Amino acid sequence: MKRRYGAAILIAILLVALALAWWSRRPAPPPLVVGGELPAPCRDIGFEAVSYVVCEIDLRADAIGVFHAGADGKPFGSLQAFDKAMAGEGRPVLLAMNGGMYHQDLTPVGLLVEHGVQESPLNLADGEGNFFLKPNGVFLIGKDGKAAVMEASAYAATPDVAFATQSGPMLVIDGQIHPRFEPNGTSRYIRNGVGVRGGNTVVLAISRSAISLGSFARLFRDALGCPNALFLDGAVSALSDGERMIVGGNYPAGPIIAVSSKKPATE
Repeated sequence: MKRRYGAAILIAILLVALALAWWSRRPAPPPLVVGGELPAPCRDIGFEAVSYVVCEIDLRADAIGVFHAGADGKPFGSLQAFDKAMAGEGRPVLLAMNGGMYHQDLTPVGLLVEHGVQESPLNLADGEGNFFLKPNGVFLIGKDGKAAVMEASAYAATPDVAFATQSGPMLVIDGQIHPRFEPNGTSRYIRNGVGVRGGNTVVLAISRSAISLGSFARLFRDALGCPNALFLDGAVSALSDGERMIVGGNYPAGPIIAVSSKKPATE
């Protein structure tokens, strides 16, 4: 009996040793991109014990557009595909982020304006899900180059729009948190959103871990100083620098918000 017991212990020790040896050969997970490795407009910040990547875009130096489909009329489908397509056309981007909710076929749920052309109409219907948690909103770039985030119901009175995407819910409305948010609801996802601080500053933010909508809204209002901010999406949230993913993976994407430099490529 003692011999059997000793043999069992020896076998268990060998199995543990083999498991540890196998585990040590596994490739290490990719490190988080932090600090100086982030693109120039971006930085890591902490807020309410959560780490975020925040990118502040000065529209006097950089341009922002909203994109959905390539020259063939088919949706890009992901940030990686979009980045590759832009690089292939000699139009590399500085940043790209998923920019609004979409149907199964990747068509936008709400408004989409590209280069001054409305590709999808404003959606003021009622329904289930975050998009319809009213007030929802629109992020836009006017033909004058100025940015705005506004309630969707106010968009119809906005002239001369170059780019726009509709999503929901609004996070911050004229300095107030969305009235239907709990301070810290139980729904937690990695989330991304956009806010505007004056007409020339657009603030893109994405969490590195799961957060509530209430906490995300407070980030924009209290830490980033955005009087108006819009939730873009959760679970599929991603951010790239035009060549690699900073947060997220090769997730599906409908509308895409992209940042490019206004400086000539030769500079």
